[in-house]
This record gives sequence, C-alpha cells and structure tokens, in this order.
Amino acid sequence: MLDGKSVLVTGGTGSFGKKFIRTILERFNPRKVIVYSRDEYKQYLMRNEFAKHQKKLRFFLGDVRDERRLYRAFADVDIVVHAAALKHVPILEYNPIEAIKTNINGAINVIDAALDRGVEKVIALSTDKAVNPVNLYGATKLVSDKLFVSANAYAGKKRTRFAVVRYGNVAGSRGSVIPFFMKLVKQGATELPITDFRMTRFWITLNEGVELVLKAIEEAKGGEIYVAKIPSFKVVDLAKAIGSSCRLKEVGIREGEKLHEVMIAEEDARTTYEYENHFVIYPQYRWWNVEVKPGGKRVPEGFRYSSDKNDRWLSVDELRELIKKIDIVY
Repeated sequence: MLDGKSVLVTGGTGSFGKKFIRTILERFNPRKVIVYSRDEYKQYLMRNEFAKHQKKLRFFLGDVRDERRLYRAFADVDIVVHAAALKHVPILEYNPIEAIKTNINGAINVIDAALDRGVEKVIALSTDKAVNPVNLYGATKLVSDKLFVSANAYAGKKRTRFAVVRYGNVAGSRGSVIPFFMKLVKQGATELPITDFRMTRFWITLNEGVELVLKAIEEAKGGEIYVAKIPSFKVVDLAKAIGSSCRLKEVGIREGEKLHEVMIAEEDARTTYEYENHFVIYPQYRWWNVEVKPGGKRVPEGFRYSSDKNDRWLSVDELRELIKKIDIVY
C-alpha cells in the first residue's frame, strides 16, 4: 500500500505522528517519509530516536500556516497525513485567532498545496469535539472537516482525494487525563479531582488510531469520515483504576468541556454505514457520486454514537490492565 510511496506527516513529531511513522517504516517500504513540524528540538530528538531509519527520513521545518513552505514540502509527495493542530481547549478559548490560523487556515493551505502539487491522497485527523462543538477548538475542527470533505469537489480530474479520520483523546497521550491522575498518585495524593462524576469517554490507543488512518489511506475514495468502533468508560472508574485508595472529589466542569464524547451526530446518521470495526460517514452533497464500500450496513435513523450510549463498556479491572499496556506521555 505504501511501498515506494513518498509520505508526509504534518505535526510529525507529535504522539500520533511518531507512532504512525514508526509503524509505516517497520511494516512498509516507503520511498521516503517527511516529518513536517515547527519544533526543531523535537525534530532533533526524533532524528536520534529514529537513527536506524535515517536514509528514508526527511525532517522539514515548517508551519502549516505557511503556504509557500507547504508547497515546497509537498513536492513529489504521494500521501499526506495532516495531524498538525492546536488542541488545548482552555488555552484556545483565550487565543481564538491563533486557533483559526492553524486549524482552519492551515487546513486550507494543506488542501491548496496538495491539489497544486498533485498529491494522491490526504488524510486529515479530526476529533470528537468537532461534533456539535461547544468550544472553539471543536468549532475550528468542524470547519476543517468540512473543508477536507468539500475539497474533493475542487479536485476535478486531478488524482488528489481527501478523507478524514475522527477519534477522541488517545489513552495515555499528553492531552489525556491518565498521566495527570498517575502523576498525582506518584506524588502521594490522597484525592483525585473529577470535573463531573457523570463524565464518560471513549477508549482508543495510538495503535488503533494509526490502524484507522492506514485503512483510510487504503480504502478512501474521497469525502469519507472514518470513525473507530471503540469501548467507553466512566471517568470515575478510570480514577479508581489508577488510584484505588484515593478519594474522588467533584470539582466542576471546565470551560469548553463536554460530559460525553460524541463521534457521530444524529444528523449524520442518514449517510453513516457501520462496518466490522469502524463507521464511515459518507458526504451528503449532490456532487458526491462515489459508491458506498460493500460490507457495511446503514445505521438506523436517529443513530448517535456517543460515549454514554455505547454497547461496550470497560470495567475498573479492565481499565487497570489496559493502562499497563499503553505508553504514558507526561
């Protein structure tokens, strides 16, 4: 699938980027892999970490806000995975223009560069927060999703196709609550703060996120939004799994925070199909005429894929075992 291909990952030094790049270097034989990011120190660390792959790796300093730099980086590139984004919800509430510059204007730049450079396929990473957004981060990612889906209309007879992969916070990543709880427990805390005892979340690992992106690269015809089928858990159960002897204290929901993660809204149910391990939301536009991939079944009217309405739930013991198997990023 990726043998002989030139692959570029924006935000390539992040948690997902590193895992994705390591996976494709070990499983496939790409012609080259370009790490596109703006942090030279992270690139330095990654260059050392991936020393045995140095013949195929290229480290390209740049920001997705810089259209001209993207045009340079996208030369002779076949596959782009767009993982670069500003993501911290409270910080982006205070810095909305910066979020728009990266998450929306950056998406436009990626689309334009991919079309004009003749990239074969672009897979953009999304988030549950883009569904019925209540915070600025989610709103910018909703716009980004719309841009990437609609970009297929601009491709015309060009080979470039765009698709989206959507999932929530990755277990153990820097943005998840797991390292926060673990750090408190290591420091001897006797109490763990929970914003709301009713809160639920989906459980997805970096490996699962990478596999879904690989599936999108292999299958997408243009315009699809891929959503992983994954279990849910209660945040209070997660806290019990990490600090079994700690008291739990409800401290109040943060600005821009949701009680539950939603991956598929009811309004998208009419064009959503369920497959064995994932869902696909197909475009609702008249111009979209790609056939639905065989093997799926249309979800019922009014279907909503939310972490509080799941049919798969993780217990405290299951969470405790899963936490042992993931990489924690502090």
